[in-house]
Amino acid sequence: MSDSGNTLVVMTNTQEPQNINISSVATAVDAVASAAADLKLYDTASHAVSNFMPIKPGQVGMYVCGATVQSSPHIGHIRAAVAFDVVRRWFERLGYKVTFVRNVTDIDDKILDKAAAAGQQWWERAYIYEREFTEAYNTLGVEPPTYEPRATGHMIDMIDLIKQIIDNGHGYVVTDENGNPTGNVYFDVASWPHYGELTHQKQTAVADAASEVADAMGPSVDNAGNDKYNPVDPADMSEDKHDPRDFALWKAPKDSDPLDARWNTPFGTGRPGWHIECSAMSHRYLKDMFDIHGGGLDLRFPHHENEMAQTRAAGYDSAARWMHSAWVTAKGEKMSKSLGNGLSVPAVLAENSAWVVRYALGSVQYRSMLEWSDQTLTEAQSAYDRVSNFIERAGAAVGGQPPREEITSISADDLPADFVAAMNDDINVSGASAAIFTAIRSGNTLLSKLADRVDSDVAKAEVRAVLVNVRAMLDTLGLDPLAEPWVSEGAAGGAAGAGADSAEHTALDRLVSEQLEELAEALKAKDFARADAIRDALGAAGITIEDTPQGPTWTLK
Repeated sequence: MSDSGNTLVVMTNTQEPQNINISSVATAVDAVASAAADLKLYDTASHAVSNFMPIKPGQVGMYVCGATVQSSPHIGHIRAAVAFDVVRRWFERLGYKVTFVRNVTDIDDKILDKAAAAGQQWWERAYIYEREFTEAYNTLGVEPPTYEPRATGHMIDMIDLIKQIIDNGHGYVVTDENGNPTGNVYFDVASWPHYGELTHQKQTAVADAASEVADAMGPSVDNAGNDKYNPVDPADMSEDKHDPRDFALWKAPKDSDPLDARWNTPFGTGRPGWHIECSAMSHRYLKDMFDIHGGGLDLRFPHHENEMAQTRAAGYDSAARWMHSAWVTAKGEKMSKSLGNGLSVPAVLAENSAWVVRYALGSVQYRSMLEWSDQTLTEAQSAYDRVSNFIERAGAAVGGQPPREEITSISADDLPADFVAAMNDDINVSGASAAIFTAIRSGNTLLSKLADRVDSDVAKAEVRAVLVNVRAMLDTLGLDPLAEPWVSEGAAGGAAGAGADSAEHTALDRLVSEQLEELAEALKAKDFARADAIRDALGAAGITIEDTPQGPTWTLK
């Protein structure tokens, strides 16, 4: 070990030289908020919530499975994107530098089959729907990833990874009667004793308590490969497999596959299996072990179980923590195109503002199922009305809105304690939203008394402080109405059909919100007679009040 100024050159017999700049590490650590020490996140592998400790001080590496661009995005797809966008935003608010990778699967059986049926080139179809996904992400305020690699751009990485798996004794090439490689390569599950550790599935069909817990969280696959949410890859049904559980690393082309959907390899012509791209691309962009691998709950098994196994079998560390977002459900059933109950994002946005849709998708903690209904959207619209009403009134009272630069610079350490505690509790957005509306109620109370305050400058400063906190908390959830994309798209994100009645609705909301504030004060003072009188008066005026975790909401009868 040699010392040259602030730089240490660290050498071992298993490492290449690494230049570690001590001053830059110190700067990264110093930028992290004190609140970061209390962050707790769930880990699928351990089935436990535990303290988050970054692998590299001041930095977080995240890989989240992106879209298979076979058709238009639906609400289920975008829920996962919004969920991990919020996780990322909280890391950034805590002061971490985040490297966020989200892949694009632009070659697979579904893309090839649907392109052929539609008379398209497969790459043409993939590009069309990749753009639709990008538009959906942008419209709903999902931050762009640091890297967004496509599977087709990383064939060499995948081939090299498969070679390593084979060389390490954990994969095998299927040959024909003449000993020539066929293009089919399988992972040898029996050779890898750690298989099943992510989802707590044993190497036998015998279930244990841990696997039962895992299964209760979402779909799983037995040794026969039965799973209605993840149809079996045709390549995985081959009789050439040594074990039914073995899965395809590389697969020979079907007769119907176009010639430009085939790649030459030492183990034959073909294309990648479903899982190998994520192992290759996470390693390419995040190197060995990285902090978080995310995705939807239905990817937990087999995709992520297989991905973890093949990555480690190649000689690399896998993610330190695995996180999975739950589904959007309709009447208790997963919302999915394959099940025939999926809602396309363009269809939903045609009827609702983008802000409202984002709020609805992010309104519950990421591990909780989200039931999609008209009521969900009604509550989200009511939330927007309350948020925008306060921000507009507060801005007018203090002589203008705080600049975006001020909002984005607010550290987690300077946000309300109840908001920070909720976000540090495994990204509990329900609790975080409740904290936002608590602050809004406080701000509305200050506004109502502003005219009677003798110390007007102090009073305005108090209102402004609440306004800054409210907008910074909203921004952490991707919901500051004065940020992009909401500003460019109009007050509520450009809702279809929202224009004609918006002014009247805003005016009514202000009046009703004042009544709801009085209701809250009456309940706090245990003046139940006054509370009942307010409810009755609103009811007589045709307004229905519903209590929610974020506070009371109203709708017209």
